[in-house]
Amino acid sequence: MIVSPDVIGMIIALFALALSVLGGVAGMLARQTKLIDAKLDAFAAAVDRRFERLEDRVARVEAELVEVKVAIARIEGPRPRLQQL
Repeated sequence: MIVSPDVIGMIIALFALALSVLGGVAGMLARQTKLIDAKLDAFAAAVDRRFERLEDRVARVEAELVEVKVAIARIEGPRPRLQQL
């Protein structure tokens, strides 16, 4: 089977075109991945800051709760003791 030089040239050109298109797609995917990673990192940092603020608030509420328990205990007075028989 004899293949003409035109056919060989066309096959090489199509192969080069496919490689260039796939290279462009790979480059775009890499760029999009970097952008998405940057956005996700920023979002994760924002969530971390919010959780830190919530942890601080919970710690303050726990401290105030201890004070409230002490105040209620003072209002109620000492617990009655069991009577001995």
